[in-house]
Amino acid sequence: MSTETISTDGPVAIDGLLAERRRWAAAAIFTALAMASLDTAIANIALPAIAADLHASPSDVIWVVNVYQIALVATLLPLAALGEIVGHHRIYLGGLLLFTLASLACACAWSLPSLLTARVLQGLGASGILSVNTALVRFVYPGHLEGRGFGHNALVVATAFTLGPTIASGILAIGPWTWLFAVNIPFGVVAILVGMKTLPRIPRVTRPFDFPGALAAALCLGLFVVGIGGIAHHERPGLVSIEIVSAVLLGWVLIRRQADSPAPVLPIDLFRRPLFALSTATAVCSFAVQGLAFVSLPFYFEDILGRSQVQTGFFMTPWPLVVAIMAPIAGRLSDRYPAGILGGLGLTLLGLGMALLALLPTSPHFADIVWRMAICGCGFGFFQAPNMKALMSSAPADRGGSASGIVATARLTGQTIGAALAAICFGLAGREGATLALVLGAVFAAVGSGMSVLRLVAAPQRGA
Repeated sequence: MSTETISTDGPVAIDGLLAERRRWAAAAIFTALAMASLDTAIANIALPAIAADLHASPSDVIWVVNVYQIALVATLLPLAALGEIVGHHRIYLGGLLLFTLASLACACAWSLPSLLTARVLQGLGASGILSVNTALVRFVYPGHLEGRGFGHNALVVATAFTLGPTIASGILAIGPWTWLFAVNIPFGVVAILVGMKTLPRIPRVTRPFDFPGALAAALCLGLFVVGIGGIAHHERPGLVSIEIVSAVLLGWVLIRRQADSPAPVLPIDLFRRPLFALSTATAVCSFAVQGLAFVSLPFYFEDILGRSQVQTGFFMTPWPLVVAIMAPIAGRLSDRYPAGILGGLGLTLLGLGMALLALLPTSPHFADIVWRMAICGCGFGFFQAPNMKALMSSAPADRGGSASGIVATARLTGQTIGAALAAICFGLAGREGATLALVLGAVFAAVGSGMSVLRLVAAPQRGA
């Protein structure tokens, strides 16, 4: 199977774009990234309004979030692999176009089935955006500014995460829930037009696309997310076991089938690189901590500390706000210092913050909570951009799409695992499950910090 690189139509980005074009290309990339990142949070806020308007039960309307998540995670790796063949910019622009059209379909939905269908398409569009997002960033920014580019990438995600509930609440205060999806349309159209003119045409490879492998990877990841999510939603243990076991079996078959492939859909070849494998595992740990924290903390603040919902919303804000501040700083530092050191320091701070939250006194002052949340945000933000740069730079240029797909898959998988573990903690410890989840998060952060430091002794590769 040949992996010969061929040139594409238009200018090829070898070491980043010129400054003016880089700014416009980054604007298109980050606009689409913000839209895809905002959409889950926005949909969560809108669920009660959607249920009332479409006469759906709470158990049914939750699928508005679930189908989007499943479609997104299941297709990340196949679309990332396809991007290496047809061009990352085509996958990105195609995903953005589908996401924008699906947003229009969501805004026009007249029933729950029609909305669910549109949300599946929207999830596929978001997958096109996220699967090759970091691969494009890698080629938009020159090598000496890569860390800064990944820092901006993390800044956009953190800002979307911070502002998502506020934006959704503001829109719902002045209009119906359909406006939450309609607002994507003008931004999507502008991002498409700008992206068509400015996104880099990255060299492609000549190899056939592995359709059976792509289908197996999609089923494997889809079943895994459904199964892990079933734990969080307290579904029947037998059904959850079947889903997870089926995912594991499909993964085993896929690995056996693609073991000798030079570019498998599930990038086994990249995981043979110590820096890539350690960076991926560290990312999963960090996002598992985030999942544990953001599921357990609202219960912790309200049920254990006796705070109101408004106060809880205020207490949750410092984490993503500080991430947004720290991400660009860490990105710049990653252009000068090893990711193993920066990531290890960041996850150590994150673990310390989680432990300090678990040890809060019974009647803490609001400042006691805020500075602990800020430590968590500082650690999480300090970790993200250097780790992203290490992961991407440890993969060869012609495998940048698959590496980019792993970046997004690690994030979503870690968050899903963290949420499921938080649910298990509540099942084991009841009301005290929130404290147990925070302690478990500190353990995950410590493990991630150790793996980050191990990158310093991994095979010497750029970005270690």
